[in-house]
Parts: sequence; C-alpha cells; structure tokens
Amino acid sequence: MDLQSQEAIKRLAEEHGTDRLLVLLGSPDPEAAEIAAETVVLGDPTYAGPLAETQLGLEVYHVLEDNIRMEIPPEVFEEQIGVMADVLDAEGLAEAVAGMRAKRE
Repeated sequence: MDLQSQEAIKRLAEEHGTDRLLVLLGSPDPEAAEIAAETVVLGDPTYAGPLAETQLGLEVYHVLEDNIRMEIPPEVFEEQIGVMADVLDAEGLAEAVAGMRAKRE
C-alpha cells in the first residue's frame, strides 16, 4: 500500500472513526493483499509509512470475496473487474485478507 493511500486512510480514520470505515482491496496477489490488510489492521509492517505502529483495526475485504462480489451489480463488476476475476487467485486472496481480519478480533 503506497504512502498516499496510508495517509488518506489515517486521515479518514481520524475524521470519521475506525468503526465507520471499511477498506476494500483490489490487490492482484495474496501476498500483496495480506500486506495491505495488515497495514490497515495492525499497522504498516515496513515501519515506513504513516500507519507505522498505528493499529487502526479496520474492517478489510478483498473485492473478489464472495460476500463483497454479491453486493456489486453484475454489470459494474464486469466492467470494472471483468476478466481479472477469472485469472486471479480469488480463494487465495480471500484467505489472505480473512486471516488479517481474524487478527483484529
């Protein structure tokens, strides 16, 4: 997760509170998804960004998780994600993000 995204998430958490935010990831591989999820749950694991040592405990999902995909109108999902849903490891992505969600409890 880039530094600008971390800064924006930190600002939004301060303005609106962490209980009113949900982070939706679109990372292309499980490792990147896990790192991004860890960043918004436990803090930046690289200790380099605005969320270093900042445990926001945000709710985080990947756009390819079934419960999220069902909430997106099919035509929007197809237009925005389309074929990528067929070539990415949706199960691996979901597992990586769910693992971090479990750590926030």
